Amino acid sequence: MIPDFAYPIIRPFLFAMDPENAHLFTLSSMRTAAKLGLTALAPSITPLPRKVMGLDFPNPVGLAAGLDKNGSCIDGLASLGFGFLELGTVTPRPQPGNPKPRMFRLPDAKGLINRMGFNNDGVDVLVENVKASRFYQKKRGILGLNIGKNAVTPIEKAVDDYLICLEKVYPVADYIAINISSPNTKNLRQLQGESELDNLLGQLTQARETLAQKHARYVPLALKIAPDIDDEQTVHIADALLRHKIDGVIATNTTISRDAVKHLKHGLETGGLSGAPVKDASTHVIRALKKVLGDAIPIIGVGGILSGEDAQEKIDAGASLVQVLTGMIYSGPGLVRNCIQTLRRNAQ
Repeated sequence: MIPDFAYPIIRPFLFAMDPENAHLFTLSSMRTAAKLGLTALAPSITPLPRKVMGLDFPNPVGLAAGLDKNGSCIDGLASLGFGFLELGTVTPRPQPGNPKPRMFRLPDAKGLINRMGFNNDGVDVLVENVKASRFYQKKRGILGLNIGKNAVTPIEKAVDDYLICLEKVYPVADYIAINISSPNTKNLRQLQGESELDNLLGQLTQARETLAQKHARYVPLALKIAPDIDDEQTVHIADALLRHKIDGVIATNTTISRDAVKHLKHGLETGGLSGAPVKDASTHVIRALKKVLGDAIPIIGVGGILSGEDAQEKIDAGASLVQVLTGMIYSGPGLVRNCIQTLRRNAQ
């Protein structure tokens, strides 16, 4: 595995590559390292346990969805010290996603724009990859599976896709994330509207009751929302979460705002903007949710975490857990350890 001190040396080589190719190269390298047993050389992380959504997390720092959509690199990623991994977003049927190029670095802003479009090999492949992983077989940690809809599915039939994915991932997931907030699938964010959200959550929780009886296990549901909502919309979403007894909320996905990056190269590319530019918007949504939800529903904070201090800011705003992704592109895999150490130090 890459020692923390080595990442600044390696990063220029990765940044010289096309962003999506660098992403694929990194996943391939981690898969190879896991197969060769090199992940066993990674330094161990002292546990910092948290009980959230009824689940026992080894530590509160997780991987956000989007890095490993197909679950092809579970064991390699687990070696970085995450307290939990969220895989996906996955859809019922395989789909190639949007045309390339579809990922753009904004180094001056420590940001990333992507319009991947839920490119994945389909839910069946994800489930088989999960079952094949040592992480799953030996119950080494918490695994979240993030579900969405196929691009060709009309928005009025979106619930059908979520129900298909829910049923298929239920037996292998520790929690299931419902992604209705990606800006890269046409009309998807309409599902955050009051009536649409009410219908979606109602059908998913009803299906979950049936699945819980069938599999004799309760799997928590968490809703992933956008940062591009105002306080009134946040209140409506929070009310729906409470009404349908959803177990958690992930705040937030990427933003469509370009205010912070419009002057930069690639700053006006379409897609979702992640990294440092979304930090404040994400934290604002977390605070707004906490004000309404209190301790009734836990919040997973994600968006713009590039340091341990950024992770602490999300916790201070009301999050129980945090997730990182784009931050590792700029800060390296040592970001995970740095976040855990900062959270441990401030918890004492």
